[in-house]
Amino acid sequence: MLTIPTIKELRHHLQKEKEAGKTIGFVPTMGYLHDGHISLVNKAKEETDVIVMSIFVNPLQFGPTEDLDKYPRDIERDKELARSAGVTYLFTPSVQEMYPKPMRTKVVVEQITEVLCGLSRPGHFDGVSTVVTKLFNIVQPDKAFFGQKDAQQVAVIEQMVEDMLMPVTIVSCPIYREADGLAMSSRNVYLSDEERSQALVLSQSLFVAKQMIDAGERDASCMIKKVRSIIEEAPLAVIDYAEMKKYPEMADVDQLVSNEKYVIALAVKFGQTRLIDNSWFQL
Repeated sequence: MLTIPTIKELRHHLQKEKEAGKTIGFVPTMGYLHDGHISLVNKAKEETDVIVMSIFVNPLQFGPTEDLDKYPRDIERDKELARSAGVTYLFTPSVQEMYPKPMRTKVVVEQITEVLCGLSRPGHFDGVSTVVTKLFNIVQPDKAFFGQKDAQQVAVIEQMVEDMLMPVTIVSCPIYREADGLAMSSRNVYLSDEERSQALVLSQSLFVAKQMIDAGERDASCMIKKVRSIIEEAPLAVIDYAEMKKYPEMADVDQLVSNEKYVIALAVKFGQTRLIDNSWFQL
């Protein structure tokens, strides 16, 4: 594995790979890697020849009161995990490398960014779509791999790629969970033991919603009411949102119908840590 900090050097190596007929798989991350990230690498290895992983904590997607400075970082640990997983090139640009001058351009995906995290974190998805566009332009991958834990982010990236005719296939990969059901996240390290224990209500509530669907429930409000009641049993839980949306439009849902995709999306704070989780399904 080569660790590469500059755009020029990465482009040089990838050009040679493409000239040799190799396909490029890309796994963009903000680092502090866990098994969820590694599952994306494993999927990329199944479908492409050369694996590029980026580690870049993107300041554009953090609000002024959010945890940019506190976001967990351990680049030496990340390098070893990426090497062990089979990453070919680890791209580790600085903020100066990615944003050498003040940005006068941003990429904005409308409508689907106006709910859920887009409503709670104004400007967040503008930062996501802008940095992903830059990364796609740098790497020029054949396929890019994203985890389904952030369902809205996947929808935003898919919409952006479709609208802008980007020559990359987006591969969304299943949520990777701890043995007790907690969705893996770099932010889990912030949780106290008690917060970590109570955070299990997220996956538990989603499991109950899935049981309701399997039993024939089709009323979205009924299911969300049950999901919220389960989460509210945890004294430390503060719900940002718990909603069902049609995917990928992120439109409101009243009644579930056949052959449509849906997502139950959650964002809940435990102490100072905001966690997201979701469940995807299609009738």
